[in-house]
Amino acid sequence: MNGIFWKDTLPLACVFLLGCTSVFPIIAQDRYFVLKERFSVSPVPPAPDYQQEKEWAALPWRSDAADWVPPGLKNNQDSASADVFFVHPTSYTSEPNDSFIWNAATGNQMVNVQTDKGSIRYQASVFNGSARVFAPRYRQAHFYAFLTPHPEDKRGALDTAYSDVRRAFLQYMYHWNQGRPLMIASHSQGTEHARRLVQEMIGNTAWKKQLIAAWLVGMPISKDSITTIGPCLSDTQTGCYLSWRTFLWGHEPRWKGADALTICHNPVTWKLDEAYAARSMHKGAVLTDNKVRPKICDAQVHNGYLWIHRPRFPGSRLYRNPNYHVGDYNLFYMDVRQNASGRLNRFLQTH
Repeated sequence: MNGIFWKDTLPLACVFLLGCTSVFPIIAQDRYFVLKERFSVSPVPPAPDYQQEKEWAALPWRSDAADWVPPGLKNNQDSASADVFFVHPTSYTSEPNDSFIWNAATGNQMVNVQTDKGSIRYQASVFNGSARVFAPRYRQAHFYAFLTPHPEDKRGALDTAYSDVRRAFLQYMYHWNQGRPLMIASHSQGTEHARRLVQEMIGNTAWKKQLIAAWLVGMPISKDSITTIGPCLSDTQTGCYLSWRTFLWGHEPRWKGADALTICHNPVTWKLDEAYAARSMHKGAVLTDNKVRPKICDAQVHNGYLWIHRPRFPGSRLYRNPNYHVGDYNLFYMDVRQNASGRLNRFLQTH
């Protein structure tokens, strides 16, 4: 993606209830740290060894942030018949605190805390109702990789990150999967890597028959970028992928030029058409007050992205950013959770 996309995602108001905390848990900011040293002359962190549990943000046999559920829901990982391989979004956004500039070391605690309290708790946990959660730490690219004017720096940082995600996936498949049904889920930078994983490591291999679905969220997925499986066409189809990016109703992103070629699902209806889904159909958001809030979002696909009217929750009018990128999962937390369960049930019935 080019820098314009990311600049459109950055401003995030302090909006929720009485505190100055984001309504959405995923990092976004209106200032970013500019990396002045080029990738080619910067040190690269050592590659993680995924046989070591410390290199995973979530594992099903360990207590971690992916075990969290809102009140009234249950973490079913102990009895789940499927797994999810979750690739988290960028949490490396600020000034580097060590010599590793373009890619975060997997042992960087400052970065890991942001990852765990944000995407692992509030995104990966979406899937713990029906799947065991496996989420690797990886040498994620710094946020600036999406803004740099030097494409070779961006590619170097992203390729380093993807090499980790690929090796983590192989560790999972060869040692822990044991033929179980598989979900792939990701957001933002994680979707850059998960898309490659689906294209190269799943769709072209025998593992394709284990795929329930891939939720590739928060980045544009063009129609020709995944050729080994197709987009899902219904709410129960399996062996396919889903994607969306969320904006305030009427907002036209500045980078909209390629959107006619972009796959976008409505996460209320799970269809690709532009039929309107009313708030009454919405199963529920989960924001940072940790409550399930049903019927606060409507949704309609428009020109390759998702439009919603302003969600209804206390303080929602104070959120002024028309880009809801940081809430792509959380605004539809229960919709995705129930959809994962439904696709798993269909998979088990047909395999």
